[in-house]
Amino acid sequence: MEDSMFDFDLLGLVAGIPGLIIALAIHEYSHARMAVAMGDDTPKYTGRLTLNPIAHIDPIGLIMLFVARFGWAKPVMINSDNFRNRRQGEVLTALAGPAANFVTAFVFLFLTALVLRLGLPVSQGLIIVFQLIVIYNVNFGIFNLIPIPPLDGSRVITAFLPTEWEYKLAGYERYSFLIFVFLFMSGAFGYILLPVQRLIMHGYGVILSALGLM
Repeated sequence: MEDSMFDFDLLGLVAGIPGLIIALAIHEYSHARMAVAMGDDTPKYTGRLTLNPIAHIDPIGLIMLFVARFGWAKPVMINSDNFRNRRQGEVLTALAGPAANFVTAFVFLFLTALVLRLGLPVSQGLIIVFQLIVIYNVNFGIFNLIPIPPLDGSRVITAFLPTEWEYKLAGYERYSFLIFVFLFMSGAFGYILLPVQRLIMHGYGVILSALGLM
């Protein structure tokens, strides 16, 4: 089931649409939900505390996913000054998105394994859709943990930096798009995504084996 979130053929393009939408929506919703839980109601007031993908999808970012093989959703606006514990709130809010992607991936992998184990009469097309939901959620979670602004990995790091360093790192965000273009064009992201993807999928496999599904 190893693949890249950014490698599309015609079948993958069509079958992968649910996976992309689910990955984007669950990721941003989880940021919003965690921010509210930490004491900041900004996501609620800005309409982001919802699983409705329309609230989270950036049209240009979604198009870029299909055309340029990388893209983005609308970031959830938060006000960290509202957190009961600012550092804890920033870290947990940043990690909530990738964590939700990894959990979603496991749920659909579990469903796929269960369907195959029970021999239920489902179409091969549905199995492919489920597999792509797994792949896209795993890769989306990994991708967002890369410590490049404005990705979640950078948010985790800046939460532990002195304020002046936090502002300096944020200043490099203007160059992020060029960095992403270079990393994708050079194939460097494959060296980051694939080993971590294999590790996570192996962990899922261990759990499913323990449950008697593999």
